[in-house]
Amino acid sequence: MANVISDETIEYVGILAKLELSPEEKEAAKKDMASMLDYIDKLNELDTTGVEPMSHVFPVNNVFREDVVANPDGSEDTLANAPERRDSAFVVPKTVDS
Repeated sequence: MANVISDETIEYVGILAKLELSPEEKEAAKKDMASMLDYIDKLNELDTTGVEPMSHVFPVNNVFREDVVANPDGSEDTLANAPERRDSAFVVPKTVDS
């Protein structure tokens, strides 16, 4: 099944993607899109009777836990190496003249 992609479709997709395509790039995009649609048509030929729809190949389960703060922000450890500090900040030389 050869899917034919119109120039209008390519133009519209280009606008959505905010792309400016040259005429050669438009032709290549048309071929690529047609190829993708042909592949999807081929997949639609598969017999999926009895196959349950799924969103992931492997089972995915949510892991719930209590929302407990286990680690502080580490600011004290960070400031421990500061040559000079004031409250919870580094003291550095002034770099901008006012």
